[in-house]
Amino acid sequence: MNFVEELRWRGILHDIMPGTEELLDKGMVAGYIGFDPTADSLHVGSLAQIMTLIHFQRAGHKPFALVGGATGMVGDPSGKSAERNLLSEDILQHNLDGIKNQLEKFLDFDCGANSAQMVNNYDWFKEYNFLDFIREVGKHITVNYMMAKDSVKNRLSGDTGMSFTEFSYQLVQGYDFYYLWKYHNCALQMGGSDQWGNIVTGTELIRRKDAGEAFALTTQLIKKADGSKFGKSEGGNIWLDASKTSPYQFYQFWLNTSDEDAKTYIRIFTLFDRTKIETLEAEHAIAPHLRTLQKALAKDITIRVHGESEYDKAIKSSEFLFGNTGISFLNELNSKEVLALFDGVPNFSISRTELEKGINVADLLAVQTGVFSSKGDAKKMIQAGGASINKEKIPSPDSIYNIEYLIKDRYIIAQKGKKNYFLIIAE
Repeated sequence: MNFVEELRWRGILHDIMPGTEELLDKGMVAGYIGFDPTADSLHVGSLAQIMTLIHFQRAGHKPFALVGGATGMVGDPSGKSAERNLLSEDILQHNLDGIKNQLEKFLDFDCGANSAQMVNNYDWFKEYNFLDFIREVGKHITVNYMMAKDSVKNRLSGDTGMSFTEFSYQLVQGYDFYYLWKYHNCALQMGGSDQWGNIVTGTELIRRKDAGEAFALTTQLIKKADGSKFGKSEGGNIWLDASKTSPYQFYQFWLNTSDEDAKTYIRIFTLFDRTKIETLEAEHAIAPHLRTLQKALAKDITIRVHGESEYDKAIKSSEFLFGNTGISFLNELNSKEVLALFDGVPNFSISRTELEKGINVADLLAVQTGVFSSKGDAKKMIQAGGASINKEKIPSPDSIYNIEYLIKDRYIIAQKGKKNYFLIIAE
């Protein structure tokens, strides 16, 4: 199965320029995808493009990852209703370093002729002055051509209009393709379907400036089955950086996908072959409640992004919250991981000084914190055996708790019933 066939059966191919597949069948081709450096981490929305480069390299081709140090200073108008903030050179460099470290987890940068290569378009734009650029590049692309692009038309017809900075973006990206074609033999640019117009501007510049030939391929923009945006949770973006999105939260994001989405995502975001995926789909169809697809999807992606030990920790975290794992598990986590585990769980701060003296449990849960609305409610549930501290049933409404009950010398975990958790933080 060649590269294009791989993308087709996985349901990710969107548009392909005539002649592209024939070019790829002739031998090794260099191709690239650009990544946006507006943050120091990629998020799961970038994974579709990363997977495209992985399949490209596995098919024997040479992938280039272009990180837009220059274009990040301009801002791509595609799919956006407003101009984004421009970043300083220092912040961009910090972001580029973070993205490079992440891409090195997925692509092989040391495997011979088709080793992956990372490039930064700031390297060829930093010495290019404005007059030279408009004379040597701008003259080849007409304003009529640029204004015909949907990304431009949509902004011009909107309320905010479009600055010249963003209008020039497609020329800048087009020159990226020209530069990589001329100096790195890159014959193919790939990207999301919203990038088609910018990519084709590059092929047109190559044709008009040097009478050369280059090709384009785009992939589907990923959406949830309900039409909502992929890659976000209630807390915002799902990042590939563990300090922004914990491995547990990352794992839960994939585990909680719907059955319909899991069928789509397992083809796009894993490296499982067709036979394995179809086997998993058949197993899932027999017993959907076992969530076979979601578990396989979440495991594969979590291990490839964060490693097996972090995946194991994510499983233990799930078992802690939803199973019978004891409280001692929390000692394996650092403070940031504890807080991530209880992200979204109501939390309360109490005085460490007061706790040192010892606090009656009803006061602790209903006065010092808001676990219960009243001491009476707290006492009733404690007497009924429905309240716990640190996964142990509270013996009586008169029980006293002090700093000896702190986990990692800072936390107390309260429960109402089995599933309602509360995090108490001594400060």
